[in-house]
Amino acid sequence: MTPLDVGHLFATALVFRLGVIAVTMALWRHERSARLVGFTGSALASMMTAVLAIAVLRTGTSVEGVLFLHPATGFSLGYVVDGLSAWFLLILSVLAVPVAVYSLGYVAHAPLNRRSVFLGVGFNLMVGAVEVTFAAGDVLTFLGAWEMMTLSTAALVATEHTAPASRRAAYLYLAMSHLATGGLIAGFMVLASVSGTLSFSALFSSEFLTSEPLRHGLFALFFIGFGVKAGIVPLHVWLPEAHPAAPTSISAFMSGVLIKTGIYGIVRVCAFGLGVPFLSWGVIVVLVGGLSALLGVLYALMQHDLKRLLAYHSIENIGIILLGLGAGMIGLTYGRSDVAALGVAASLYHVLNHAVFK
Repeated sequence: MTPLDVGHLFATALVFRLGVIAVTMALWRHERSARLVGFTGSALASMMTAVLAIAVLRTGTSVEGVLFLHPATGFSLGYVVDGLSAWFLLILSVLAVPVAVYSLGYVAHAPLNRRSVFLGVGFNLMVGAVEVTFAAGDVLTFLGAWEMMTLSTAALVATEHTAPASRRAAYLYLAMSHLATGGLIAGFMVLASVSGTLSFSALFSSEFLTSEPLRHGLFALFFIGFGVKAGIVPLHVWLPEAHPAAPTSISAFMSGVLIKTGIYGIVRVCAFGLGVPFLSWGVIVVLVGGLSALLGVLYALMQHDLKRLLAYHSIENIGIILLGLGAGMIGLTYGRSDVAALGVAASLYHVLNHAVFK
């Protein structure tokens, strides 16, 4: 089977997920049926995505397509599943399927059983938005999916909205996430203004990135924007608050996959999208990674709440991931493809390792 044979699976999985959302909402009076449809349907959609990801990784051939097209104006939203996207989509599926299966029983218990429809719909929106984020082929698709991911996650964090701690955690997450989104919008708009395109394939062409101050400024915007979502120190303040507030299954997905959207962005844009990294970029990534790893484990040792401990543990592992990536970026700076490949491979492997642990 080649990617051509399964190229339709990404769009099919998203359409299927939208259908699951519609049916789940229609079953709002039947909580048990809503749970069954919502979470079982989500698991099946994630399996479709996994099949596509495995096919792309096995053959090394990218798959692309259009999610939406307005013929009169030519406006379109597209996706491209290349090797990097496929790796993160596979990791997403590895975690999203067991989380969905676990949620069938977990959400059946009070008081979450009264919110079965909300959780089923919210979980599908969140997972679908993360899938599109990993596979987006242009700026508009990426930012639309990024914002949907943020809003759906904030809603899920506030599931127990009657508790002040849950509301505070959701507000803090929204505030930090929109700060991050502002940085990403600024960076993408600057790139679009110099390149004249919104397509990722052309946007990151090095021929447009000849100004050294411009490249440094773009790196800062993107590293901060993606770093907030990844939970790097000192931009991690939302993470220890949001994870304990969210339902356990949502916490697992947030920790194992959602924060990895920040890592995906740093790899895609900061390491490879802005041309050959400067030495200072790799050093910054290594230093931030080391600080996150050290403080993450120290804070974790001080926790008595298991979910807060796991939140700080995630910060620690994000730091470990950045240590490998930073080393790879330094290798790219000096033209050492062997060091770069080893560092980036170690970083991406630990993304999978941490997700499986969660």
